[in-house]
Amino acid sequence: MIDINYELYKVFYHVASTLNFSEASKRLFISQSAVSQSIKTLERKLNQTLFIRSTKKVQLTPEGEILMRHIEPAMNLIQKGETQLLDAASTGGQIRIGASDTICRYFLIPYLERFHKAFPGAHIKVINQTSMKCAELLQNGLVDLTVVNYPNNHLGTAASVIRIKKFRDIFIAGNTFSDLKGQTLSFAQLLRYPILMLDKNSTTNEFLHQVFQQHQLDLVPEIELTSNDLLIDLARIGLGIAFIPDYCISDTSKDIFKLQTKEELPERELAIAYNEHLPLSKASMEFLSYFQNSSR
Repeated sequence: MIDINYELYKVFYHVASTLNFSEASKRLFISQSAVSQSIKTLERKLNQTLFIRSTKKVQLTPEGEILMRHIEPAMNLIQKGETQLLDAASTGGQIRIGASDTICRYFLIPYLERFHKAFPGAHIKVINQTSMKCAELLQNGLVDLTVVNYPNNHLGTAASVIRIKKFRDIFIAGNTFSDLKGQTLSFAQLLRYPILMLDKNSTTNEFLHQVFQQHQLDLVPEIELTSNDLLIDLARIGLGIAFIPDYCISDTSKDIFKLQTKEELPERELAIAYNEHLPLSKASMEFLSYFQNSSR
């Protein structure tokens, strides 16, 4: 085993995360030459070149990328441990939650409000990403908890999952397609119309493509976006038929109606997940308890 000072890995982490020696020196409060010397020392001890340096930019070598994949979760775990120790004696602390815009707006806000009222001293950080990306953030220790669509094949084996809400996805349209009201359409018939849906970086996109493939149908969306709210707006003005979770609209939504389909879409769920290999702060455990006591 190579005996390498933690500070060298710390310098490596900041250079690798910024790809800028000057910015790393500012974050570390040391000189740029000290940063360069630390990287040279680390490379010598590991007998590997970790960075490609040029006058214009700094890049990680393949060896540097491998090291960063291990160092980043370790650094996040150390920082989290420090924070947890500082906040253990109080009802404050920090909680980092990963969730999509849709889940935040239509599901999570009441829970965040409840938690804030109970623990006004706690710092709440919400990171908005797709359910797919949130699973990656959880795996790397960049969030404490994540609320995601479930099933989610991107959650690692270390993720503990609590299923908290069932929902169904629906197809909606605006008044431009009013002739479809009251009709029951097959998936094949739906493909005659422009389909609006979330983009390929979402579990919802994966889900709908899998459903259509199971019926031997090739789904080619007209528009793919990152926002369900925008999909609803585009459906409302007649650009196509949007695919969204049912909890995003109410029965009284104006200028929008739900389409009936011959084939039933499988039910999905919302779930909250945490990494069982990483310690949870007091604040995170309190927030998690809201769902442990009233799951599904």
